[in-house]
Amino acid sequence: MKNTLVAELLRNIAQLLEIKGELVFKIRAYEKAALVIENLEEDIEDIWKKNKLDDIPGVGEALTKKISEFLETGKLDYYEKLKKAVPVNMEELGKVEGLGPKTILKLYKKYKIKNLKELEKAAKQGKIRVIEGLGPTVEENILKSIEFAKSTGNRFLLGHALDIAEEIKSKLKKLKEVNKIEIAGSLRRKKETIGDIDILITSKNPAKVMDFFTKMDNVADVLAKGHTKSSVRLKEGLDADLRVIGEKSYGAALLYFTGSKQHNIILRKIAIKKRMKLSEYGIFNKKTNGLLAGKTEEECYRKLGFQYIEPELREDEDEIELAQKKKLPKLISYKDVKSDLQMHTNWSDGNNTILEMALAAKNLGHKYICITDHIGMTFKIVNSLDEKRIKKQRKEIDKANKQLKNFTILQGGEVNIKADGSLDMKNSALKELDIVLASIHSGFKNPKEKITKRMIKAMENPHVDIIAHPSGRLINARPAYEFDFDKILEKAKQTKTILEINAHPQRLDLNYINARAALKKGIKLSIGTDSHDAEQLRHYKLGIAVARRAWANKKDIINTYSVKDMLNLLKS
Repeated sequence: MKNTLVAELLRNIAQLLEIKGELVFKIRAYEKAALVIENLEEDIEDIWKKNKLDDIPGVGEALTKKISEFLETGKLDYYEKLKKAVPVNMEELGKVEGLGPKTILKLYKKYKIKNLKELEKAAKQGKIRVIEGLGPTVEENILKSIEFAKSTGNRFLLGHALDIAEEIKSKLKKLKEVNKIEIAGSLRRKKETIGDIDILITSKNPAKVMDFFTKMDNVADVLAKGHTKSSVRLKEGLDADLRVIGEKSYGAALLYFTGSKQHNIILRKIAIKKRMKLSEYGIFNKKTNGLLAGKTEEECYRKLGFQYIEPELREDEDEIELAQKKKLPKLISYKDVKSDLQMHTNWSDGNNTILEMALAAKNLGHKYICITDHIGMTFKIVNSLDEKRIKKQRKEIDKANKQLKNFTILQGGEVNIKADGSLDMKNSALKELDIVLASIHSGFKNPKEKITKRMIKAMENPHVDIIAHPSGRLINARPAYEFDFDKILEKAKQTKTILEINAHPQRLDLNYINARAALKKGIKLSIGTDSHDAEQLRHYKLGIAVARRAWANKKDIINTYSVKDMLNLLKS
C-alpha cells in the first residue's frame, strides 16, 4: 500500500506551504487529506486505478491531479518545485519534536539551516538561543529532541507495518502454491515499532511464490532471491523476508522467527536440560537426533512441558515460568471488545458525522461507542465545544440513537487539563456527559512535579472518568512527558479513575509496561482509538494488542462490558 507514502508527501507539502506563508485553509486541506489517506483500509493505488480519488473525503480536483501524478510517475513536480523554493529537508527537520514550520523558517533565514546535521551543529554552538523568540530553553529542547530522533532509528509504527504485512499475506494466500502462511517476528508479537517484516510459508512449488513475491507492485529492490528465502525492500521503506519451511518444521520455525531472542534462548536451555535440542527445524532427541516435535508451536511447547504461550507474551517476563506451572493468564481476545471509548466527529476536529462514526463502529462488531469531541473554552484550535454546543450535540446523538437498532451512542467529551490542573470546562457541563476524558495537550516540557500535580488534580475531579493518552508520547516523534507514574497509579486507584490505552498507531499510550503496572494495582483500563475519521476505528485491535502484551484479561478492560455495566464502573 502506498497510503503512508502519499500521506507523508501531502504533510511535507503542508509544512513547506506554511514556511512560505500560504493561506491557512490551503495548508489545512493538505493536512486533512493526509490524515484521511493514511487511514484508508483500501490501497489508494487501487482507488486511483478506479478513477475514484475524488470520492475520498477532502480530496478535490486539484489534489486528485497531484496524487495521480505521484502514483503514476513516483514523484510530483509541484513538490519538487516547492523544495527548491524552500530548500530545507522537511523529512529530517520535521522529525524534531517542537520544531514547527515557523521555527524552521527562522533558522533558515538566520543561519541557512537546511538539515538535521546543520541544526545540531548550530544548537551545540549556542547559536539558537540568541534568536529572538527562541532562547536557551528551546535550544536545549532541540538538542534533546535530536537525540530522541536519532534513537528511534528507521523503525515503523506497528499499525502501518501491520497493514503492509497483512496486504502481502493476503496476496500470497491467494496463490494456489501457498499452503500455510503466517507473519512472524516482532510484528507477530505486536511490538509498537517494527524494523522489518518476516513471513513464513509452506509450499510444494516455492519457485513460483518467490517469483510473485519479488515482483509485487510495492517492491523497490530485490535484495536476495533464492529457492527457500527471498528478501526485498518495499517502496514504503521496510525490508520484507519470505521463507519457505517444510511441513514438519513449520511450528518450530514459527516459534524461532517470532522470538523474542531472549525467550528463545531460555527455551533452548530448558530443552538441553531435558536432553533435547531445539532449533528452527524442530525439537530433536539429543542422543538419537530423531525429530520429536516441530509441526506446530503448540506441539513444541507441549513437548517442552509448557502451556502454550501467546506471541504477545514472549518477552522473557516470567511467561516461561508460569507456562511451566500452567498458570498463564487467559488474555483478552481480539473478539472481546464491544466498544470504542474515544473518537472525534465533525463537531470538533473530526471528518465524519456522529451517525457515520456509529455505523462504521457497528460494522466492526461494536455494540456501543462514546463520542468524545474536544470540549472547553480555550482550546479553540480543535473547534472545541462550549456548553451551548454540547447541548446541541446531545440532541443530534439522541436523534442518531433512534435511527439505530441494538446499538448505543454515548455522549462524552475530551477536556483539556490546564496548567494548574483545573479543567477547561465547568463542572455543571461535565456532569451532564456520559463519560468525561481528561488529557494534557500543552506544557509537555513542564517539570515532573508540575505535570504529576496537574494529573492528580484532574483525577480528583468527581466528573473525570478516564485519563486519555496518559503519557502524552507520540512514537518516533515525541517522548513521553516526565511524571511520577507511581503517584498517578495511587491516585487512579483511590479515585477509581480509568486509564486509557490510546490505540492510535502513533500513541499506543499507555504502553504495555505502564498498562501492566496499572493492572497490578487493580486499576481498570479503557481502549479508545482517538479516531478523527471513520477509517481509523479499525485501530481498536492495536489497543487490544497492547492490553494482551500487558497480560490483561477480559475483565480488566471496560470496553468488554455491556454499556450498562461499563457505565456502572465509572465514577458516580
